[in-house]
Amino acid sequence: MDPAETIRFIDAISRDRNVDRDLLLRDLEQAMISAARRHFNSLDTEEFACRVDPATGQITLWQMHEDGSSEVIPLESLGRIPAQTAKQVMIQRFRDNERAGILDEFGKRVGEVVTGTAHRYEGGSLVVQIDRAEGFMPRSEQIPGEQFHQGDRVRCVIRDVREDGNRVKIVLSRGHPDFIRRLFEAEVPEVAEHVIELKAMAREAGFRTKVAVASIDSKVDAVGACVGVRGSRIRNIVDELGGEKIDIVRWNESSQILIGNALKPAEVEEVSLCFELGRATIIVREDQLSLAIGRRGQNVRLAARLTGWDIDILTPEEFAKGLETLESTIKAIEGVEDAMLDRMGALGMISVFDVEEVGLNTLVEDVAMESGLAETVVTACADKARLVSEQQEREKEEEARRKAEEAEAATTDGGEAAADSILGGGGDAPVVEPAPDAEAEAAAASILDGEESSLASEHSEEA
Repeated sequence: MDPAETIRFIDAISRDRNVDRDLLLRDLEQAMISAARRHFNSLDTEEFACRVDPATGQITLWQMHEDGSSEVIPLESLGRIPAQTAKQVMIQRFRDNERAGILDEFGKRVGEVVTGTAHRYEGGSLVVQIDRAEGFMPRSEQIPGEQFHQGDRVRCVIRDVREDGNRVKIVLSRGHPDFIRRLFEAEVPEVAEHVIELKAMAREAGFRTKVAVASIDSKVDAVGACVGVRGSRIRNIVDELGGEKIDIVRWNESSQILIGNALKPAEVEEVSLCFELGRATIIVREDQLSLAIGRRGQNVRLAARLTGWDIDILTPEEFAKGLETLESTIKAIEGVEDAMLDRMGALGMISVFDVEEVGLNTLVEDVAMESGLAETVVTACADKARLVSEQQEREKEEEARRKAEEAEAATTDGGEAAADSILGGGGDAPVVEPAPDAEAEAAAASILDGEESSLASEHSEEA
C-alpha cells in the first residue's frame, strides 16, 4: 500500500471513530511485528521492531539479532499469511480502541439529554442510534403506550454506560424522573441557573408527575416561572412526554403544608402527622374525597412518594368516629388522664389502630404513662382494633352483596322490559280490533240486497 494512502486511512479512522491518531499508529506497528513473528515463527517479543512515520506513512520493519545488529525486512517478503495476521490484529485493536473511546465519551455524559434516531426493537427494547454509537432503552425505561417507528426522532436521557463483554452498553430512558428534571432545565432558564430548585419529584411515566419547586429569589415565583406565560413552558414539556400530566407543587419545609399542596387540586381540611409511624392522616370533605384519592389512587400515591409520608385520607365523619372510638376505649381504663389523651393526639395517634402500631415504649416515654398502664392501654386498643376490623369487614361484605343484588335486579328489569318490547306490550295490553273495510261492507250489502229482491219476485209469482 502506498504510504500516503496509509496515512489517509489512519486519519479517516481517527476522525470518524474518534480514536487517537498516535494510538492507531502504534497499533499498526504492533500488527506488523505480529506478522513478522508469524512469518519467522518466533516467540521472542523483542526480536522484531517497527516504526510508522507519522508524516509520510512509511513503514519500517526490522529484525534484531543476538549480536546486536539489525536487519531491515522488506514488507513484500512477509507473504499472504502474515499479512492476514496483521490485518486481524489491526481490526481487533481498532475495535478495542473504538470501544474504549465510546466508553470514555459517553461515560462522561451520564444524566445528559441526547437526541437520537429510532432504529429497531429487540425483545421489547428500543435500539436508538446516538452519534456513532447505539444505545438501548429497556421496556422498563420506556413510557407505557409510546411507540416509535424507524427513523423517528427520540429524545432521552443517558442513564448508564458500562462494558458488557466485548461491547459498550448505553442505557437510555424516557420513563425515569431524571428525564423530567432535564426537560425542566432545558425549558425553564431559572431551573438551569439554579434560581429555582426542583426539591422533590414523583412520577408514574405516561400518566402523571408531581414536581415540588422552590425559589431562592423572593422576586421569582417558582410555580409561575415553571408554568410560563399562558402555560407555554409546561406545554412544551407535556408535548414531549406525549400528554403526560404534570402537577407543579409549591415546596414548603412544613410537612403539613407540603402534604396539603401535594394533594391538590383537592382541598384539604386538616393534616394530622404521626412521626412515630411516618403517617399523615388527611381530612377532606366528602365532595373532595375522590379528587384527593385520584383515579385508581394515583393522586394520593404520588403525593405520598413526593412527601415521603404514608397518607391516609378520611372524611370528617370517619375521623370523628375514629377519635370517639379511641377516646371511649382509653377512658374506660382506670388511671388514664385527659392530659395523656391530649399528648396522644399531639403525637398523631387518632385511632385504636395507631396506638396498637406505636406500641408500649412511645406511650411510656412520650405520653408519660406508667409501664403497667401503657401495657393495658395497648392491649385494650388491640382488642378494640380487632373488633373494628371485623365490623368493617362485615360492612364491606354487606355493601358488596347489596351492590350485587342491585346489579342483578337491574339486569332482570332490563330483560323484562326487552321482552315486553319484543312481544308488543305483553298479555295485559288491550286488543285492538282492525277497522272494517268499507269496500267489503258495500259488496256484502249488494249481495244481500240481490238475494232479498229474488225472494220477493218468487213470492209474487206463487201468489
